[in-house]
Amino acid sequence: MTRTVWAGTLAVWTAFGVLTAVVAGHGVPLPPDRGLLSWSLAHRPPVAVAVARGLTDTGTGVVPYALAVLAGLLAARTPRQRPAAAVLAVACLGAGQMLRYQVMELVARARPPQYDWEAHASGWSYPSGHTTTAALAAGLLVLAVRIRVPLGRTPLCVAIGCWGASVGLTRVFLGVHWFTDVVGGWLFAVGWLGVCVCVGSRWLAPGVARREVLTP
Repeated sequence: MTRTVWAGTLAVWTAFGVLTAVVAGHGVPLPPDRGLLSWSLAHRPPVAVAVARGLTDTGTGVVPYALAVLAGLLAARTPRQRPAAAVLAVACLGAGQMLRYQVMELVARARPPQYDWEAHASGWSYPSGHTTTAALAAGLLVLAVRIRVPLGRTPLCVAIGCWGASVGLTRVFLGVHWFTDVVGGWLFAVGWLGVCVCVGSRWLAPGVARREVLTP
């Protein structure tokens, strides 16, 4: 794996570390957190809330792990490698969740006031679990599509990426997370995905992995 991947991964982890330090040391919600929560509270028609609840539910449970399995099956170079690749993808997602949970316990950030919630939530707030899970699953699938799908992959990758990002935004809209929780989840997911790609790069076709994973 090239130095570019490691450098990019390090940059993302640095950004995550800075944001985490700010969140942990600030003690109160940051200005963007308050502003976006106030906007969400003022723009909650019942239909939008119902759609947001349905979308946010796809960021946890079976859906992300099913997408991770699909990504592994798609990224494998040969049929024989598919089971192992699927296990690696699920391991990436599961290990990321465990590590993210440790960060949540360490930072111990309180969620927005419960009377503003429009969905069930539990545990600490930073980084957002739904956001991290959806972003990791989307990232795994986008990488697999870029490696193995020769035609029409750009619209498909955009659609997958929009789903992953939208799950995070619903957490703010539904009042169960601050916006910086979501940003932290995105940064954590990208950083962890970079680590997994570097470690698991031997499962990707030489040359193809370097070209397709890194090409914007």
